[in-house]
Amino acid sequence: MGAIPSRDKIKIGVTVQIVQKQDQRTGNLTEGIVKRILTSSNAHPHGIKVELDNGKIGRVQNII
Repeated sequence: MGAIPSRDKIKIGVTVQIVQKQDQRTGNLTEGIVKRILTSSNAHPHGIKVELDNGKIGRVQNII
């Protein structure tokens, strides 16, 4: 797994893979389209928190 994307790389409408809170132990990724960016800082050690268009919330691990 590469570097976690910073906030300036994540835009509303892009497809990303997130890890949801309940999946942090397993590392199970969920794919979706960014609806809102919830983290205000440019970087976070576990990933920028976003809300997907399907309502799921998690931290971005990859940009597709």
